[in-house]
Amino acid sequence: MAGFWLLRLILAVAALIVCTAQRRLSPSVLHEKSGVVCLNGGTSLLSPSGRHMLCFCPDGFSGSNCERDESVSCFDGLGLQYRGPVSKSESGRECLEWDSESVRGIGAYPKNHGPGRHNYCRNPDYSRRPWCYVRTGARIVKEDCDIPRCAKDHGSGSLTGAQSGWQCGQREERNMKVVGGALSTVERHPWMAAVFSRSARGRSFTCGGSLISPCWVLTAAHCFPDGTKTSLHKLSVFVGKNAINETDAQREQELRVSELFIHEHFDNTDGNYNNDIALLKIRSPDGHCAKESSSVKTVCIPEAHQSLSAGTSCEVTGYGREQEGLWYYSQYLREAKVNLLSQDVCSSKEYYDSMFTDNMLCAGSPDWSADACKGDSGGPLVCRVRERVFLFGVVSWGEGCSRQFRPGVYTKVSNYYNWILEKTGLLSLS
Repeated sequence: MAGFWLLRLILAVAALIVCTAQRRLSPSVLHEKSGVVCLNGGTSLLSPSGRHMLCFCPDGFSGSNCERDESVSCFDGLGLQYRGPVSKSESGRECLEWDSESVRGIGAYPKNHGPGRHNYCRNPDYSRRPWCYVRTGARIVKEDCDIPRCAKDHGSGSLTGAQSGWQCGQREERNMKVVGGALSTVERHPWMAAVFSRSARGRSFTCGGSLISPCWVLTAAHCFPDGTKTSLHKLSVFVGKNAINETDAQREQELRVSELFIHEHFDNTDGNYNNDIALLKIRSPDGHCAKESSSVKTVCIPEAHQSLSAGTSCEVTGYGREQEGLWYYSQYLREAKVNLLSQDVCSSKEYYDSMFTDNMLCAGSPDWSADACKGDSGGPLVCRVRERVFLFGVVSWGEGCSRQFRPGVYTKVSNYYNWILEKTGLLSLS
């Protein structure tokens, strides 16, 4: 009998320990069993009652969804990524909860569609800095929060290339020609990024990308079929990588993905990947961004709606298939020379007709021998302007590879200049 009561006592103590840990790591119950979202690496576990899911937060994070970063005391750029604990406005008033009846009552956000079930300062609408709603008498108004801007250092997401000491669009000019295109070196395309994803079968190459600042990679939205539900901890980005199946510690850097932004209006309803653009915020395991070297540099971004004339010679690079029909990707980085085609040609009935939109550009070689191919998605189409290299296109889609009247289609980067600034908080892109 004594053994029975001892067992009951042990179970009771164990339940108390679990409950205490859950209160410490996740102060409040989240949701019913479905729909729980734990941010910043938090893990969802069933509560002792079995009725709710709770978030176990990693060190330095707290809140019901692990949404609060206790170490953050300042903001970069517009503060779009600010996740700190400040909950008072500049006037000293306490912020209202984003999901409260009061805030919903003024039509600010539908239920469960605001920044979260908390009252921390955030910037969900691209204002000039983090803010919150406060009550002044009978009125509910929007007020900025008293949060300082971060000092600009190499780890800051708001640094431009010039501010961090980087000069975008610079590279070595050597090249090795091979039949059917060019076997290139990463020093010639030092902004080339390779996105990998991890699964039960190991790590595999997913898409290309372009380093546009030490902390940001621009790529294609269609590279992430799970959209905003993509598991960031399964992604990694390599810069300075010359071959996808080889490791070169002297050249390449491996970085983690801390944020993913897919364009809000990305659409593949018509099979043409409209607004096919995405951003990855990258960090090394020790918290730094990419470090400049001869094999790692940033590419320049053209100004809003800047365009080049038809016939301009540009280059597309990637690790994709060398020709249509091959089942394997090229192990080494390759490049192809292509010429820009006019918007009228690309949208003509002989080419892509109505599938081609103003958010796209197309390019191909005069004899249709060079083109982007499967596996090059997300990679750069770059053009030289005034002795610097600019990213004018992101490899998006096309019919086959090197087919007549079926040139490669690219996301027109200059159409998204302001979107990139808003999402990254960067001050400029050149």
